[in-house]
Amino acid sequence: MNARTDAPQPAVSGRLRVRLERLLAERGIDPSPVAEVPEPSPAVAAAQARIPAAYRDALPGHPVVEAWVRAVADAATSPNERALHPHFGRPGRLQVAQGPSLLLWGGTGTGKTHAAFGAIRALTAAGCAVRWEAVTAADLYAALRPRPGTDPEFLLRRITCVPVLLLDDLGAARSTAWTEEVTFRLVNWRSQHRMPTLVTTNLPPVRSQDVPASQPVLRDQVGDRVLSRLSGMCTAVHLTGPDRRFPQP
Repeated sequence: MNARTDAPQPAVSGRLRVRLERLLAERGIDPSPVAEVPEPSPAVAAAQARIPAAYRDALPGHPVVEAWVRAVADAATSPNERALHPHFGRPGRLQVAQGPSLLLWGGTGTGKTHAAFGAIRALTAAGCAVRWEAVTAADLYAALRPRPGTDPEFLLRRITCVPVLLLDDLGAARSTAWTEEVTFRLVNWRSQHRMPTLVTTNLPPVRSQDVPASQPVLRDQVGDRVLSRLSGMCTAVHLTGPDRRFPQP
């Protein structure tokens, strides 16, 4: 694996620190105050600012989600040839390129979105420069509806090609032939290019003996073509438990 930037980088290089200490000693100045100060991480701060307030302390919270973070981080690549910046001689932050995807499903309030934002936070903290977007399926469809002054195709391409995507609450919006086509285009492209994607849904992926006949499943809402791609690209994670948004006794 390429050199990682997980650990804080010293603000003063080794050779420069030795030279400074020698110059200070020649002038009778105690060099001990010269200390290594960790550089701030603008990427972590920027990612944190974009995360909704309810999820700014989120953690992956599930072993499969934690394994996803490690797999995506391990697959990240250096932005510079030979892993070193040609002018500064040090590695840049690793860029997310390709990786696996997750389908987080379960009842309302079981922590699916919380785990997904926790994964994004953990990926950024692992030393990766993460370009990411988070959008609910309903908001995506609303944004893509044609109206004056907008370019739906440009927006769809931007969402489709972002290195890490959280597609939240898939299957909750009213299903039409148009929404199914939009979802197919998005999921199919990301599946073909192995782009890391976090998908959450309240619906079981398919109908089983444990699913009541009156309850819809994801296949009913998004169609067989979308479900087939999701099945091929995603590891399914079933989250259970009470609704975390309600006070627990």
